[in-house]
Amino acid sequence: AADGLGSIAIDTTQLNMSVTDPTAWATAMNNLGMVPVGLAGQQLVTGFDPSLSMMTGITPINPMIPGMGLVPPPPPTDVPVVKEIIHCKSCTLFPPNPNLPPPSTRERPPGCKTVFVGGLPENATEEIIQEVFEQCGDITAIRKSKKNFCHIRFAEEFMVDKAIYLSGYRMRLGSSTDKKDSGRLHVDFAQARDDFYEWECKQRMLAREERHRRKMEEDRLRPPSPPAIMHYSEHEAALLAEKLKDDSKFSEAITVLLTWIERGEVNRRSANQFYSMVQSANSHVRRLMNEKAAHEQEMEQAKESFKNALTGILTQFEQIVAVFNASTRQKAWDHFSKAQRKNIDIWRKHSEELRNAHSEQLMGIRREEEMEMSDDDSGDNPSKKLRVDDSALAAQAYALKEENDSLRWQLDAYRNEVELLKQEKGQLFRTEESLTKDQQLQFLQQTMQGMQQQLLSIQEELNNKKSELEQAKEEQTHTQAMLKVLQEQEINVLTVALVNQDREKNSEKRSPGLKSEKEALLIGIISTFLHVHPFGANIEYLWSYMQQLDSRISANEIEMLLMRLPRMFKQEFTGVGATLEKRWKFCAFEGIK
Repeated sequence: AADGLGSIAIDTTQLNMSVTDPTAWATAMNNLGMVPVGLAGQQLVTGFDPSLSMMTGITPINPMIPGMGLVPPPPPTDVPVVKEIIHCKSCTLFPPNPNLPPPSTRERPPGCKTVFVGGLPENATEEIIQEVFEQCGDITAIRKSKKNFCHIRFAEEFMVDKAIYLSGYRMRLGSSTDKKDSGRLHVDFAQARDDFYEWECKQRMLAREERHRRKMEEDRLRPPSPPAIMHYSEHEAALLAEKLKDDSKFSEAITVLLTWIERGEVNRRSANQFYSMVQSANSHVRRLMNEKAAHEQEMEQAKESFKNALTGILTQFEQIVAVFNASTRQKAWDHFSKAQRKNIDIWRKHSEELRNAHSEQLMGIRREEEMEMSDDDSGDNPSKKLRVDDSALAAQAYALKEENDSLRWQLDAYRNEVELLKQEKGQLFRTEESLTKDQQLQFLQQTMQGMQQQLLSIQEELNNKKSELEQAKEEQTHTQAMLKVLQEQEINVLTVALVNQDREKNSEKRSPGLKSEKEALLIGIISTFLHVHPFGANIEYLWSYMQQLDSRISANEIEMLLMRLPRMFKQEFTGVGATLEKRWKFCAFEGIK
């Protein structure tokens, strides 16, 4: 820290003038060719103590944080920036005119740690540049050019912001007034490959940390793996059969059964055991349907209780609204104060809104119930009857098919047992056990024959149901075709009626009668006049002629009369552009043809 403060200490021997003296300050600014601003006897540098060689009034701070050294931290955006003179050992930095706009900078590159410094004095050395800019932070490299500019790379990114703060300052070496010893600094962001590479490395490191954090979060939130399923054995199969019969362990047992079947554990020896387990699983269907019906019944009871409670609430709302309406009558209303009337009116409106909302909700529930009842009642619509019959027949056919498949599976199982018994019979001698097996075989053959007969009868019933289903479908298609024919006939009848009406209206429109004898006389005179003028005449010419006969007639009346008789008089346009003119012609001879 002592070295850092020593590097920015101020040489008191170079201070040949008082900083607080406005006259000396104006003379120095004139020597540099700058216009002094704001020198009305005000102290520009506050708290300066030459014995301490630094500005007092600044609390000790860490050199590595923003705002370190003589360069002040960036001020808030709503406070105007007031830059002060910065003194170094070998040079002095004078602030720019505060009335000028701030110096422009380019867009900041990502991870920028390098700045471009232009406008350096010609006699400025690398040591002087380092002395000035090391106040902003640790400098890792300085690349100076022969053309009064250099590039400075800092250790951290925030140091660049403090270096940009020096842009616009005028730099003077010592107390010399030579042009080669002064220059206006221009500090801007610079784009360097090393900065961009370090920034990319940092971004990749942050991305790796983010991926690691997400992976740890996913591992923490991942559900535990399901327990391993045991392999098939006769002992495990017996235990699983017992679990399938228990309602509380059914869901776990059915998962194990499904896994065994998907693994391919079913073979000729284990087929009967698996069939018994599948049959046990099928026995739970009725239980599940009963549970569903119980839950539906509970739901209906809850709906009914909700509807009753809503009805009671609505009744109480009606009573409250009735109380408010009775209070607003003149007999009781006159005795309340103005504030009480206002409150009663507000309460009444609020209660009416709530009552209307609850009544609409109750009506919605009743409409839903009516719609459900109308859906259940299918006696009015014959097409719905057909649909219900078709669905019932399809359900019966599906049930028969399932029963047929189950019987076929039982038959295959019995055949497997018969084959196993035959193999055992060929290997063993003719003993008492073989006799019992022959009896079992005969019994199995008899049962198999009975099952075959039952299977044939079921197949006949299935064929009959299929034929009935086809007949129902044919009847449905026939009724749909008849319905389409009737609809087309209705459409044709409606179109014919509409056409007749249009014709009657057109005939009425085409044959307007004359209202008086005067109109007939006018039509005759106009017809004679237009017949004499074969190329037609405009309405003004025609009106001037008719006005000689009747001074009370108007041009609008003549034009309306001509427009009412389109078969006798027609209107044509002659001329082009500004000479365009409307003329009326006599066309009664063409209308007769």
